[in-house]
Amino acid sequence: MTATALRVGATSFKLRRRPLLVVAGSLVVLATLLVADIMIGDFPLTAVQVVDTVLGGGSRRDQFVVFELRMPRALTGLLVGGALGLSGAIFQAIVRNPLASPDILGVTWGAGAGAVSVITFAGSLGVVTGSAASIGVPLAGLLGGLVAGLLVYALAWRKGIEGFRMVLVGIGITAVAGNFTHYLLTVGDVQDAGRAMVWITGSLNGRGWEHVVPVAVALAVLIPVALIGGHVLGALQFGDETTRGLGIRVNLARSFLIVVAIVLASIATAAAGPITFVALATPQIALRLAGTAQPPLFGSVVLGGVLVVLSDLVARTIYRIELPVGVVTAVLGAPYLMYLLVRSRREARV
Repeated sequence: MTATALRVGATSFKLRRRPLLVVAGSLVVLATLLVADIMIGDFPLTAVQVVDTVLGGGSRRDQFVVFELRMPRALTGLLVGGALGLSGAIFQAIVRNPLASPDILGVTWGAGAGAVSVITFAGSLGVVTGSAASIGVPLAGLLGGLVAGLLVYALAWRKGIEGFRMVLVGIGITAVAGNFTHYLLTVGDVQDAGRAMVWITGSLNGRGWEHVVPVAVALAVLIPVALIGGHVLGALQFGDETTRGLGIRVNLARSFLIVVAIVLASIATAAAGPITFVALATPQIALRLAGTAQPPLFGSVVLGGVLVVLSDLVARTIYRIELPVGVVTAVLGAPYLMYLLVRSRREARV
């Protein structure tokens, strides 16, 4: 693989051509998908109209349709996909298991349990009212994801984090949070259950700038942090002893990166609901395209955005009524999960 060394002060980086080409190509695809996503709707626009409006032109109607109605939704999908892709790449690099993702480790279902709690108690039960009810769903989703992720981390800790144990604990937390969520669906009335089901399926419908900003801020802060920690993820592939020999405090670095991954997944889920399988599949797709030893972090961010925006485009056009984007990612991701399970079983036999 062709690589070029880049030195900035006392720090040096190795730039490999193939991962860079994957990122460049993915950015082109992502830009094309964003334009296509903004074009479609009750007031169809051409690609030229979309580009002209984004660059400052267009009529007042076009500006309203692009900036107020469609761009927030497209950007929410892009950012949520990027956050989920990065979260999944960090989890899989630390746990060294392609099955490790916020979906499997309980973060997503924890967020779902938190959000459905507010929907139920703010609905027919009327326990949560006022502003707490209006802003409570994304906030409760964020808190639920954080609580579930930190609980998995605490229960899996035995003088350090071991990947297989963390996956098993995560599956247990997923089961508990999932059953609690299903119980909540039986407590409220039919309308509450319907709202809750739409949320836990994962949807970009009705997303505005208030959903874009939190995820954008989180990514602006956490992407550089994750990229700086990328050398730790690379060292962890050689085992804990080798990593300690390189002068890295293994448990501290691993714990910090896991918290970063939990926060990313929780914020993404709070913005759009639990869009499943993106965090699971994106890092492995990026790894195979880039030909690297571990999931590339920035490549996973871009491909995560591509997957969610593409899925949203399909969800809006494949049927006469709009489907939640989580339905499309689940249809794409379920066969991929079965493929991973079959491949893991074959590798275990070898």
